[in-house]
Amino acid sequence: MMLPSVLIVLLIAVPLAAYTGRAKGALRSLLLAAPAAVAFVLLIIAGTTMIATGEAVSFRVSWVPQLGLDFALSLNGVGLLLGLLVTGIGALILAYAGAYMGQHTEALKLFVFLYAFMLSMAGLAISDHLLLFFVFWELTSITSYLLIGYQHTDEKARRNALQALLVTGLGGMALLAGFILLANVTGTWYLSEMTGVRELVTGHTLYPAIFTLIVLGAFTKSAQFPFHFWLPNAMVAPTPVSAYLHSATMVKAGVFLLFLMLPVIGGTPAWELTVTIIGGITLLVGCVFGLRQHDLKTMLAGTTLAVLGLLTLLLGIGSEKAVLAALLFMMGHALYKATLFMMAGSVDHETGTRDARLLGGLRKSMPWTAAAALLAAASMMGLPLFFGFLGKEYTYKASLYAEMEWLVTAVLILGNAMLFALAIKAAIIPFWSKAKEQALPKHPHEAPWPMFAGPLLLAVLGVIFGIFPFLLNPLITSAQSFSLGAATPAEIKLWQGFNLPLLLSGVTVALGLAIASLPRVVEKLLHAAKLPSADDVYDRVLSLILGASYVQTRALQSGYLRNYLLIIILSTGALILSKLWRFGLPEINIANGITPTVAVMSLLMVGATFFAVTTSSRLTALVSLGVAGYGVAMLFAYFSAPDLAITQILVETLTVVLFAWVVYKLPAYRLLSSKRTVAFDAVVSCLAGGLVTLLVIKSNALSHQPSISQQLAEWSMPLAYGANIVNVILVDFRALDTLGEIGVLAIAALGVWALLKGDAKTSNKPPAS
Repeated sequence: MMLPSVLIVLLIAVPLAAYTGRAKGALRSLLLAAPAAVAFVLLIIAGTTMIATGEAVSFRVSWVPQLGLDFALSLNGVGLLLGLLVTGIGALILAYAGAYMGQHTEALKLFVFLYAFMLSMAGLAISDHLLLFFVFWELTSITSYLLIGYQHTDEKARRNALQALLVTGLGGMALLAGFILLANVTGTWYLSEMTGVRELVTGHTLYPAIFTLIVLGAFTKSAQFPFHFWLPNAMVAPTPVSAYLHSATMVKAGVFLLFLMLPVIGGTPAWELTVTIIGGITLLVGCVFGLRQHDLKTMLAGTTLAVLGLLTLLLGIGSEKAVLAALLFMMGHALYKATLFMMAGSVDHETGTRDARLLGGLRKSMPWTAAAALLAAASMMGLPLFFGFLGKEYTYKASLYAEMEWLVTAVLILGNAMLFALAIKAAIIPFWSKAKEQALPKHPHEAPWPMFAGPLLLAVLGVIFGIFPFLLNPLITSAQSFSLGAATPAEIKLWQGFNLPLLLSGVTVALGLAIASLPRVVEKLLHAAKLPSADDVYDRVLSLILGASYVQTRALQSGYLRNYLLIIILSTGALILSKLWRFGLPEINIANGITPTVAVMSLLMVGATFFAVTTSSRLTALVSLGVAGYGVAMLFAYFSAPDLAITQILVETLTVVLFAWVVYKLPAYRLLSSKRTVAFDAVVSCLAGGLVTLLVIKSNALSHQPSISQQLAEWSMPLAYGANIVNVILVDFRALDTLGEIGVLAIAALGVWALLKGDAKTSNKPPAS
């Protein structure tokens, strides 16, 4: 019960946050962080059990058995790592948010949304059933939409929230289709049961579709090129949201999916080529974007984008060394990037600006925040004794064994060098450079302790894990073994001697210092090589879709009954014709089953219908339709269906009487359509009627399954105690259908009663001025 307990704690915390958030001062931060901290401890206990026993911790209970859907949870190494990041960093960010939001009027709403998002991400990390995984996947999109659009009165916030929802939501639909195909191929919906199925899946004819759909889901969620534009725009959200969703957790969901799918659909040329190339492009695009910015949060958004690309590139390589490097880099990035985002929020909170051009010398007025920023920046730069150094070293190790190793290594060196320069620009210069002459909007001072304690703790952890990486060996081994589909012990070492990766790290530092020391030259080069904005492309595509929808709606929802009927008839006719074309036209034997009585009644009905559509009198048309209806009743009676015949006569009589009472007071027909329009309508009607006739003849000749009528006749007496089979079918075998029909008729009767009861004088009364 350990895994469901994690979700239960977070589920209770969602409404509870609206009450704990009412507390004041530091107590508010502590109360807000408590449920996340409890969930973190529960995951540690479950993870310890899993690592100690070597067996997955799981929980399964039937949820929707008719669909084969169980509420199935299972903890694996990668899920444990993600879950710990979600709950651990989440606890610190909620404590930070309690102080950051102050007495904001809608702060409680933010706390509730943050816990709802945490619940979604925790569920994603431990889901075992693919459909349950998808449910939590979509919940992360919905809750992130609410968080990005938190400042709902701001048009930009609403626009960017909708953008994130559309991009990730469409990716989610692709992911669902991919999961369905994958389950059909493997014969199971459970991730824990998909061990050893790689050959089966990759050799299947559906593999290209499975791969494309699942990778699309991962790319959209983790903002990979060309879907990268939504992540920087999401920075419009408050800083706690940016620190949590778009650095430490949500954007990692796509990478997490790639970790899960690597042993199932990875290792193919399509995987290696596509995932590696897209990851490399995203790495460079994110770095270039970040270097162009001056806002601290937007700069950090660029670095997040770049790291997501780097992680994707490593998983594209997919080797043992690459997976190990991706795990180390993912964890290191979460530690330092959450710290830097909270640092940016503290700077904005205490100085009134995030513009790096205005900031400098803040180490004196914000010493604790400066210390956290310095440690996090050193880890981001990949300096020795910091956890980021390990991630960078193992990344270069992986690149040296990849396909096209020189190209992959060159991309990684360039990307890491730009990340180095961005760390200096975003976290070193604001604190350690000379104070600027311009006056800041607010006099800077240190933030409250809940706002610097969390960042400082994460930054210190980056140092501890950098010096003593062996502390993470069990966790990283478990995660690596799961992603590779085989037990693979990981031995993480800080010092591995003088080797080529160490030399490449030195090249990275030198290049990063060069980029950071020539900001104007770099800025000119970047602006000279400016590429079309993907955000503009999104706007144009969305405008085209909305424009096409507008044109389509105007055409289909014109407000004219004739147009509606034409659309329905033509659409139905096209569908019928396509089926007849596919299965072949039926053999028509006019004499088959046609007796003189049937022929006379049929001709009578055809004649009555002809009079109904050609007469200029409503009363004549009504009588003609009544004749056609009674003809149908006679056919029912002739073919031994007296119940249907009686029902048809009663309904037809009632209809004729009611309509006669209504049309008696209506004016005479007026010819409003041209002869050409009338002729066109007549042709369409005849063709549609002919197609329906052919369909009926064709369907009458088909018999794919034995008729159920004999079985119903046998069940009539022993099960329903009725000799009248029709009544038994209506009242017993199809009781719900009959109840629904009765309900419809009752509603219609109420509507007619309301119309008849209406006061004519009141209804004709002119509106008040």
